Amino acid sequence: MLNNIGLPGLLLIAVVVLVLFGRGKISSLMGEVGKGITAFKKGVSDGTKELEDETAEAKDVTPEAEKDKV
Repeated sequence: MLNNIGLPGLLLIAVVVLVLFGRGKISSLMGEVGKGITAFKKGVSDGTKELEDETAEAKDVTPEAEKDKV
């Protein structure tokens, strides 16, 4: 069903959405979507960095006397 929309159908949908919501509302909505994407990317980046830092800090802290017993 969605494969048959084509360019004229997409243009008609865009015009209807523009008429219903207005240019200002759509512009502010797209701005919020952009901020959300930016925040998501920052969160993923921070999470990845945190995991890398934790693995870098994970080192063997077993005392030398205990290592000989194993």
